[in-house]
Amino acid sequence: MTEHKKMVLIVEDEKHLADLLADYLHAAGFATHKIHHGDEVLPWLLDHPVQTILLDIMLPGTDGIDLCKKIRAKSDVPILMTTARVEEIDRLVGLELGADDYICKPYSPREVVARVKTVLRRTDSTSDTNKDIELLQERCQVAISGQTVELTNTETQLLALLMKEPGRIYSRGQIMDSIYRDYRVVSERTIDSHIKKLRKKIEACEPNHHYVQSVYGVGYKFEPK
Repeated sequence: MTEHKKMVLIVEDEKHLADLLADYLHAAGFATHKIHHGDEVLPWLLDHPVQTILLDIMLPGTDGIDLCKKIRAKSDVPILMTTARVEEIDRLVGLELGADDYICKPYSPREVVARVKTVLRRTDSTSDTNKDIELLQERCQVAISGQTVELTNTETQLLALLMKEPGRIYSRGQIMDSIYRDYRVVSERTIDSHIKKLRKKIEACEPNHHYVQSVYGVGYKFEPK
């Protein structure tokens, strides 16, 4: 019976490695499905809900980079990308693919299971772990530790985006595309300025925890307590 188990889609052309990952994920209580060819991924996803995708970059047919872009354009499902080259990870982050994590081969299957659990904890916590901070989006307010703070419309949109997936790193480009959908010209410094003001308002109420955190050279993330 797997109806209550979270489904992990394993997209890996090395069948022995896919089988090994599936065995470890099953032992950890997950259900799995394996796909070995890139062209089969999107059609399968149309009819099958999943909670996480393990996505190799080098695949026959559609590669992992294109698949990640296409999946992310339609879904926020957590994606963990795997690669055989350490230097590839920096390039992938720079491409702003929207993946939630990157894992370099060779890896320990136990590490992969641990990373899957971590990503799922982030997404599962979106609605119920932020009890100390609540965004009142329609009022442009945020409630923190019993205090209510007024936000600008841009600050509200920014915080809503970051809180949508706690722990996920959003690049400045992704933030600009989400907030400024009228395609007005803004710079990365504009985003930095909004972040600085938002942090100041939040930390005036809760100085002991940094909810909005910067990731050097990459972007920003929301980190609940």
